[in-house]
Amino acid sequence: MKKTTESRLPESFDAKTKVLTESQITGLLKLHDSPMARMLYLAGGFLALFFGILGILLPILPTTPFILLAAACFARGSERFYRKLMENRITGPIIYEWLTYHSIPARVKRWVYVLITLSFVSSIFIVSEVWQKIMLVMLGSILVFCIWRIPVRKAQ
Repeated sequence: MKKTTESRLPESFDAKTKVLTESQITGLLKLHDSPMARMLYLAGGFLALFFGILGILLPILPTTPFILLAAACFARGSERFYRKLMENRITGPIIYEWLTYHSIPARVKRWVYVLITLSFVSSIFIVSEVWQKIMLVMLGSILVFCIWRIPVRKAQ
C-alpha cells in the first residue's frame, strides 16, 4: 500500500505578513474530552512554554522543541492559549511550518546558528576550566549537527 503525504492544513499562509488563517489555526485544535486531562495538558503546556522561554537565555536548553510541545499541549488543553501561541507573529508561522511540512524556515535556521554560536562562544569565554571548554565545544557541535539535519523547505 502506497503511503501518501498530504498537508493537514491549507496553503493560505501569508509569508509576508506572517498571519495564519482561521482554518490553519483551528486545523490542529483537538481539545480532550476530559476536564482533568485538559488541566494536565494545560499545565504541561505552561511548563513547556516556561522551558522554551528559559531556552532563549540559556545556551544548552533548546527553545523550539519546547514551543512545539507547548503548542501540542495547548491544542488538547486550551483553545484560548493555543490560539494565542498560533496567532503570535513569531511562534505561529514556525509551529505551522513544522506541523505541516516537518521543516523550519531558512531564516529561522540561520538565526538558530547565530544564537548557538553567540551563546556557546560567550560561555566558553566565561568558564575557566579546560574540560568545561571542551565539553561546551562538543555540546555545541552536537547541537549544530542536530539543527543541520532538520530540513528546510524550498519556497514555492
